[in-house]
Amino acid sequence: MNQIMKFDSNRVWRTYQGGKLLDTIEGKVAPQDSSFPEDWIGSTVEARNVGREHVSEGLAMVQDEAGQSVPFRDLLQKKQEYFLGKADDTIRSMDDIPLVKYLDSATRLHFQAHPTREFAQKRLGMPRGKTEAYVILETREDVSEPYIYAGFQRSPSREQLKHWIETQDIQSIENCFDRIPVKPGDVFLLPGGRPHALGAGILMLEIMEPSDLAVRFEFERGGFVIPEQARFMGRDIETALDVFNYDPILPEDIDAEFRCLPKTLATDNEGNCLEELIGADKTSCFTVKRASVTGCFKRQEQAFFFGIVTQGEGTICIDGEVTQLKRWERFFRPAGVNSFEYQSHTGMSILECYPGNS
Repeated sequence: MNQIMKFDSNRVWRTYQGGKLLDTIEGKVAPQDSSFPEDWIGSTVEARNVGREHVSEGLAMVQDEAGQSVPFRDLLQKKQEYFLGKADDTIRSMDDIPLVKYLDSATRLHFQAHPTREFAQKRLGMPRGKTEAYVILETREDVSEPYIYAGFQRSPSREQLKHWIETQDIQSIENCFDRIPVKPGDVFLLPGGRPHALGAGILMLEIMEPSDLAVRFEFERGGFVIPEQARFMGRDIETALDVFNYDPILPEDIDAEFRCLPKTLATDNEGNCLEELIGADKTSCFTVKRASVTGCFKRQEQAFFFGIVTQGEGTICIDGEVTQLKRWERFFRPAGVNSFEYQSHTGMSILECYPGNS
């Protein structure tokens, strides 16, 4: 029975440039930015790229017990209760699995907005929307003031926004936002409906509902023009405009609305610490914790999680089976494994991405 499963690189084509830092993480000889700026960690969903329907990308692959390469999704479905566990005495569904990504931007991304889960279910016939979170890992040295845009600070009317989208008046759209400075360690939650864009030079871990639904209301960036059918989720502009949350977030309210501050859950005499970065008080879509290890850190967790080593190195031990963990490696810990132990002599930090309300 699989206990800890590591994931190899799973790069996905996107409409913007980036990925040089991901190339570096993978040890490539000549790292460079390209159209593959994301690495989808343990993904159980396929990427939706208009014009690339013939390319299968996005699904994570793992080795099964026979040593064969199979989609991670298929392996989970064979022993769903062991891998995903239960919630309220019901076996968790595949819909409970968050989509976790490395994202490395070389340019500012397109302005976009994602539907809420309620909107996706009622209006799109889809099970999930796309609430998402960002954990800033690194910023590029050549970017002096890294930033994100989040929510309208000066909200346009629906008709104004429609006109600006139709005429691609990007300056007017950009004037609706203030730049929010970011640095490594910052954590933000972007609920569905809030328009946003990521600035250049940011390496982050992105955690989201497992869908690829997006209203892309900026049609061209870096010379690439988004095809019409990929702009509004295959719907018309009126449906796209219904996705937006037009309520303004005033500059003084930005942190309270979007920034997440860590909450200490546990510490011990060795200096180990477990923090909750995003909990049920913020969203029901996923939970994010951070384990800081300075020795031997024994843990008990009921829910499955994706682990991402963001600092240092060490091991994870389950029933005497020791798995080495190096910086930037990512792995899956099944719900069927309740007890485990981290060890590190030099210090190690691991982000743990769980299903919602865990």
